[in-house]
Amino acid sequence: LELLDPEQNNTFHDNYLDFDYDLSQVFFIATANSLSGVPRPLLDRMELIEVEGYLTEEKKEIMRRHLVPKAMKDLSVDFTLKFTPAGSEYLIEHYTRESGVRQLTKCIDKIVRKEVVRHLESPAADSTQGTSPSLRPADIEDIMGKPIYTRDIYENNNTAGVVTGLAWTPVGGEILFIESSLNASSGNNFTLTGNIGNVMRESATIAFQYVKAHADELGIPTAVFDHWKLHVHVPEGSTPKDGPSAGITLATSIASVFTQRKVRKRLAMSGEITLRGKVLPVGGLKEKILAAKRAGIKEIILSKTNVPNIEEIPERYIKDLTFHYVDTVEEVWAIALLDEKVSHPLDLTPPQKTTTPDHESK
Repeated sequence: LELLDPEQNNTFHDNYLDFDYDLSQVFFIATANSLSGVPRPLLDRMELIEVEGYLTEEKKEIMRRHLVPKAMKDLSVDFTLKFTPAGSEYLIEHYTRESGVRQLTKCIDKIVRKEVVRHLESPAADSTQGTSPSLRPADIEDIMGKPIYTRDIYENNNTAGVVTGLAWTPVGGEILFIESSLNASSGNNFTLTGNIGNVMRESATIAFQYVKAHADELGIPTAVFDHWKLHVHVPEGSTPKDGPSAGITLATSIASVFTQRKVRKRLAMSGEITLRGKVLPVGGLKEKILAAKRAGIKEIILSKTNVPNIEEIPERYIKDLTFHYVDTVEEVWAIALLDEKVSHPLDLTPPQKTTTPDHESK
């Protein structure tokens, strides 16, 4: 730490060489993929500059302008190799999962090597010199094998309690499904699963309590909560999930399952909630928006406080998307929950108490 402290490093002493150095004019640059493992005292002595990961669209341009030409130059090939736009996206989305382009570079090198071998083994190699093969998704799968990663796609709204959220990860944005179901039971009436962190667990508790507090507005008999057990699950249980941004998604999922109402088609949302029902802003919006577009989402609900963040995003990224800006959870429900019930709704009518008449004694 003395080395990085400008108050002390002008007389830094190297114990190994037994020599004093003046490092006060040295500019230190350090990099890290994650700050979670960097000691706090070290962070306090640094100025942090956060660099966002590349978007898929940016990776496609880097691939076209730099990675493919470099791979061909390194192998001294005598023909030009190209990727169709769909082929580039297929390679990025299904064979890499990273914020940078290190894995992508290795994949391109592998493809170029195999294409060189295929070109040399072709009987018509001499006559095809200089031609430009264009690789499509099927060609990439033929070379690379079956896809390693899959991409989540929007699912229909025929099931109550299933709502699409948006999540930020170190390797980009993703859509996040929240699923809620009910089972006839008494006693402990709330279960949460899916490898959930403490912050997200608290968001789910707030969402459930808010739905219970506004049961009359939603048309939910309060007795329902005593006779039905709520189970909230976030799929992909092997992946840890945390953060407050799924608050409105959780609240909408719980409201949907208790009312058995459909959720608006091709709608996603992201926002933190408070116990008073306020919707707070979230970050990572550019990555989340691009993930939504790739998944087929058409409408997104965000906090009104996020309006300036959306205005900073280039038009090409938000084209064909409709944004709904809200202040409260009630506004979210007004947009997201349809009046129409799901195809086979549960009958949540609380059981009637029966009284046994007293037998007359003889």
